[in-house]
Amino acid sequence: MRIVVAGAAGFIGSHLVERLLRDGHTVVGLDNFASGSRANLTALVSHPAFSFIEHDITRPLPPLGTCDRIYNLACPASPIDFGPRPLEILAVCSQGVWNLAELARRAGARFLQASTSEIYGDPQEHPQRETYWGHVNPIGPRSCYDEGKRFAEAWLTACARQHGLAVRIARIFNTYGPQMRADDGRMLPTFIVQALRGEPLTVHGDGSQTRSFCYVSDLVDGLVRLMESDVTAPVNLGNPAEITILAAAREVLELTGSRSEIRFVSRPADDPRIRCPDITRARTLLGWEPQVSRRDGFARTIAWFRQRC
Repeated sequence: MRIVVAGAAGFIGSHLVERLLRDGHTVVGLDNFASGSRANLTALVSHPAFSFIEHDITRPLPPLGTCDRIYNLACPASPIDFGPRPLEILAVCSQGVWNLAELARRAGARFLQASTSEIYGDPQEHPQRETYWGHVNPIGPRSCYDEGKRFAEAWLTACARQHGLAVRIARIFNTYGPQMRADDGRMLPTFIVQALRGEPLTVHGDGSQTRSFCYVSDLVDGLVRLMESDVTAPVNLGNPAEITILAAAREVLELTGSRSEIRFVSRPADDPRIRCPDITRARTLLGWEPQVSRRDGFARTIAWFRQRC
């Protein structure tokens, strides 16, 4: 198949491109490097089945020819981006999705939207099921991302109803692995870099907040399975093995062999207290569940960062 991947230079996008090329597909990558990295494409650009176009999807798309599948992973997704780039994020989640959906409609292509667990906000249901509508502050500091992704889901669902667009929606929970940005403000790369540099690990609040971590290869496998399935309802993709932030910090210290101390700092506004997916739908309908253990995944990620710190 001929597949378009928007956000191809991003953390997840670059891993997805690698997987699709291994599967024998022809891939066209789009990215404007707003948060993606040219380094993530280094091993891909020489592949005969891969082509890349530097482009901002909020602008009219260049001629892309025919395509069978479109994966949209284009959006700055790190907390560090929410403050300085809220309008850019909202534009990507609205005009950008609109442009890609129009391409999919004209081409008769199937469209997968990389949505997020953040659409659940600071949840009052635990673990979070796809039927939960969420608890989101629509004007808070994270709202550009949370509400942007919620709008994208609403837009694509309307396109499916009105135009018959074949839409798949993946609600992605915390994902990690090689090729993450060291400076993206997310908890795990921050802990790893601090530990490797011998700096204090900065834990927000008392560290009792919970997260669940899914290794990137597992997540990519879930995306591909969802795209090729007949499932049109949103599907949670994440690892239901929940851990507190404080415990994650201690695990990073153990695996790095670091003697860094843990320093408690104030929590950001609207920081979710709990985050854990119910993946019953993914297990039942896709036959998918994570395979990489957290300790193994953490160790692989630490090894990648160790070469770069």
